Amino acid sequence: MDETNDLRHPFDPLDDDKLREECGVFGVIGVTDAANFVALGLHALQHRGQEAGGIVTCDPTKTFHSAHRFGLVRDTFTSQKVMETLPGSLGIGHVRYSTAGSKGATQIRDVQPFFGEFSMGGAAIAHNGNIVNADELRRELIERGSIFQSSSDSECIIHLMARSLQKTIPERMKDALRRVEGAFSVVAMTRTKLIGCRDALGVRPLVIGKIGDGYALSSETCGLDIIGAEYLREVEPGEMVVITDKGIESFHPFERRAPRFCIFEHVYFSRPDSIIGGQSVYETRRQIGVELAKETPVEADLVCPVPDSGTPAAIGYSQQSGIPYAMGIIRNQYMGRTFIEPTEQIRNMGVRLKLNVNRALIKGKRVILVDDSVVRGTTSRKIKEMILDAGAAEVHFRIASPPTAWPCFYGVDTPQREKLLAATMSEEEMRMHLGVDSLRFISLDGLYRAVGVAEGRDPAKPAYCDACFSGVYPVRPTDQLAKGFQLVEAAE
Repeated sequence: MDETNDLRHPFDPLDDDKLREECGVFGVIGVTDAANFVALGLHALQHRGQEAGGIVTCDPTKTFHSAHRFGLVRDTFTSQKVMETLPGSLGIGHVRYSTAGSKGATQIRDVQPFFGEFSMGGAAIAHNGNIVNADELRRELIERGSIFQSSSDSECIIHLMARSLQKTIPERMKDALRRVEGAFSVVAMTRTKLIGCRDALGVRPLVIGKIGDGYALSSETCGLDIIGAEYLREVEPGEMVVITDKGIESFHPFERRAPRFCIFEHVYFSRPDSIIGGQSVYETRRQIGVELAKETPVEADLVCPVPDSGTPAAIGYSQQSGIPYAMGIIRNQYMGRTFIEPTEQIRNMGVRLKLNVNRALIKGKRVILVDDSVVRGTTSRKIKEMILDAGAAEVHFRIASPPTAWPCFYGVDTPQREKLLAATMSEEEMRMHLGVDSLRFISLDGLYRAVGVAEGRDPAKPAYCDACFSGVYPVRPTDQLAKGFQLVEAAE
């Protein structure tokens, strides 16, 4: 959501080679001490953003309170001193991840939720996704007198709401979001209302839960689970829900379109214990492994996941192929950012600080390594070297997604296209670059079958947003095109 320089910490070797969701959003209404529920929900959504978080609440006197902090939820919003500053039965929160790996590159003013004071009262807003015409909107708003406080594209929504002539905050939000292009799941609040909204394509997730006499909104169902809320349903693509003490009102402020939910949510972003579209994320990932085994068989002795994201697919591959599943790589669960001075020698140990090979198991074996994706390929090469150093006879990579050849502009941190391995190399060239005995990816049709589309991908009407694999963008990335980005049609 925020355009910052790629200044990752040198000891983020695994995270540096993964696509990262940029945000998670959560909100509750009608509960005592809403901030505590929001903090728990954000903790469950921590995988969607680890850099910073924020909570806004409203108390019975209709006064808003906010706290924004760098770091993990467990380190910031578990302090009684902090939580006592956030009274009220209504609150929303946001966890943030940006392309920078340290808080030094980000200002606290960039951390959501954002707050605005309007003639009819205050409102706070938290946004997951990306506005692809943000540069255009920002220029227009600044020319008309708006003063921006952050570098976030999400702040455009607050300014658009301020300029709307509508009489209520929900109507102003509808006005603002009609001007916005791209992907958004929004959780917002007024003094008495909790509001949730998804863009017309429903690219990013948002679900509704019931807790006691109150309600909750969350990026994923795991956020509902942690507070003991009952999952009701998803907010539909293009729907706005306005929740008060009287219940839920539903509106459809946008022109209806065929949904294009992000398929990578199934592959990697969402937690495996979440439910998407009525489907278990874990079961979908296991099924991806089944399809991968059908499409890319190879003779081997062991199927090993690259922890932890490759585990469900590796289980499915093993079950389908009949090749034993084994924990050939062990993850150090307590690896945080190291205090060691990052000399070149230490920097080269990066992956070993997080992963270690089970040597007794691997030695002399033909090993299939299953991972969810290959982005830059840096981690894959290091893991291969570790496996060979442990005495493996052969190393075969099987990837539970198609080659990632295109950047995402809808709320996912993606390197520039030229840094994506699949954008510059064929599958065979990638195999040689990684130095493995074989490298195969699941096909796009196979991925669609695994998520429940039996006939595979329909090129004329894809059921999901798969732009990172296909280069077919359901919403034209206006700002990127202005900067010279070439769409797949122009590249062919």
